[in-house]
Amino acid sequence: MQKHKLVLAAMLLASTLAANSFAADKLPQPPPALKVGDVAPDFKLQYFDGNDLKDVTLSQYRGKKNVVLAFYIFAFTGG
Repeated sequence: MQKHKLVLAAMLLASTLAANSFAADKLPQPPPALKVGDVAPDFKLQYFDGNDLKDVTLSQYRGKKNVVLAFYIFAFTGG
């Protein structure tokens, strides 16, 4: 029984270390320092049009249309 606990503890430790090293690779980058009048950096978003998952990028609209980004925290979360 003691051997099983030791093996389980070793497996948990190994998985925790692996998860932490993987998470460190995926840390979010700090947002760019933008000032009023700066050109927004390009980015890609995905949306579902009812049939397919599609991509849209800011560069698709650059020089063609004005773009307004609005973020609604907790929108459509049911809470």
